[in-house]
Amino acid sequence: MTQITLRRPDDWHLHLRDGDMLQAVAPETARHFGRAIIMPNLVPPVVTGAQASAYRDRILAALPEGSAFEPLMTLYLTEDTDPEDLARAHTDGLIKAVKLYPAGATTNSASGVKNFDKVRPVLEKMAEIGCPLCVHGEVVDDDVDIFDREAVFIDRILDPLRQATPGLRVVMEHITTAQGADYARSGGKDLGATITTHHLVINRNAILAGGIKPHYYCLPVAKREEHRLALRKAATSGEACYFLGTDSAPHLDGAKLAPCGCAGCFTATNTMSILAEVFEQDCALDELEAFASLNGPAFYGLPVNAESITLTKGDPVTYPDRIQTPNGDVTVFDPMMPLHWRVS
Repeated sequence: MTQITLRRPDDWHLHLRDGDMLQAVAPETARHFGRAIIMPNLVPPVVTGAQASAYRDRILAALPEGSAFEPLMTLYLTEDTDPEDLARAHTDGLIKAVKLYPAGATTNSASGVKNFDKVRPVLEKMAEIGCPLCVHGEVVDDDVDIFDREAVFIDRILDPLRQATPGLRVVMEHITTAQGADYARSGGKDLGATITTHHLVINRNAILAGGIKPHYYCLPVAKREEHRLALRKAATSGEACYFLGTDSAPHLDGAKLAPCGCAGCFTATNTMSILAEVFEQDCALDELEAFASLNGPAFYGLPVNAESITLTKGDPVTYPDRIQTPNGDVTVFDPMMPLHWRVS
């Protein structure tokens, strides 16, 4: 196969930041994707419907002229979230989901949840109105190894939370383990899972072997090779519970290379070429459309995009190494392999 056409894909987990960074990176996603679930972990975070509306306006203003890209907004869940404000924003179509960050789990998560009992009324309201909860699934306990935090979160937090809140629709974002893939598969129609581009490509050796490589450092951190292979099997399976969420997370190079470097891989620019390469390697190109274009809309109850894109296989594709911003460069994810598929 040298050409494949699929419905325009969506990104069900995306960081666009704000200000100059937003202006620089928004066109990279809008080039290939129809919609994206926008992460609310700005500084300060997006916690009310009014803030989500204002942020959406800033995103739309940053898009290239004529772009049809649609940002799908979310609210940042805190222990003080107003259930009625959340319900109004969802009923009005302003937000599509709410994001749960355990406090301290990742970038700009200090305002997240420490006491899960305090957010139960909000979760119950979300179950009632059908608003999905997008979960960063890691515990932050010092006694839990960073490579085990996803699996422990499933047992300690996620499964009890779902059992206590029947009908709550949950997306396990950026799963990184075989345990995460297995739990998503067994969770029924109210449970889905996003898988990133970079976790299909790298394991923890990419970060640590032969010297520390900060541009492969992300949270949740990449795991052992057995987990990467489990994610590839899940993504290429065509099963409806798995869909693309790139977690493309731009940071200035200076922040990535600092003594306490930021976590995140910026993959918006070359995700579709990487995915086509991965799916071809696993003899699953016929499942790429399900993963990138169909399963996500089905979970969120949205129509698939009317437009299509075509990927063509040929000579190796090159992408810019960096995206420039007024404050410095952002390095584009290097998949460490030749890419032969380009969006025509």
